[in-house]
Amino acid sequence: MRNYITYDWFTVFTIIGLCAIALAKILNTLRFKDFIYVLGNSKYLKIYSKDQKFVDQFDSFLFINLCLSLSIFIFFFYSTFVTPIDFDLINFLKLLFTVFSLIIIKTLIERLLGSLFEIDSVIDGYLFQKTTFKNLSGIVFLIANLFLLYTTIYTDITIIIAFSLVCIINLIGFFNSIKTYQKLINPNFFYFLLYLCALEIGPYVLLYKVIREYNG
Repeated sequence: MRNYITYDWFTVFTIIGLCAIALAKILNTLRFKDFIYVLGNSKYLKIYSKDQKFVDQFDSFLFINLCLSLSIFIFFFYSTFVTPIDFDLINFLKLLFTVFSLIIIKTLIERLLGSLFEIDSVIDGYLFQKTTFKNLSGIVFLIANLFLLYTTIYTDITIIIAFSLVCIINLIGFFNSIKTYQKLINPNFFYFLLYLCALEIGPYVLLYKVIREYNG
């Protein structure tokens, strides 16, 4: 799996991810510091959710890393636990495009629903929280990828640890969002369940099907 071509291209994508994170830190040093400690301190969510924009420079750089690092991680995950596959640049770019498209389309649909039901402020705050924890997960994926690419540590153990950390991070974010919007969710619990099935679970099922076709 770690042939020369794979190592070469994954190094390029990893460097791009690292550069994106570095730019986010350089351009927003104080915000980046607050972002890194978001799990133990709600200061970041309280302060920066008020100033969020439709296209946020800070989140955009972290999003670049998220897409790249998640795609590389998916490659290693699939090759380790499903079936070994050889790296192919075209197929990998398709996977990268799929990851990018799913995240963007999902976000746009959620914003559209917010406008239709006239709850833009609620959706904006909710999406900001989700984006924050996803971008933090992107850093975890990048660190895991560095171990997968450049160390001899057991691949399966590294993947399991990274995946577990990402699940914990996003569960914390999920329960934080529920706590924040509990008063809105309680009287609309049925619609909340529909939302979870359609926009939280559905895209990952679609991504899984795409991954199944990755080796085809």
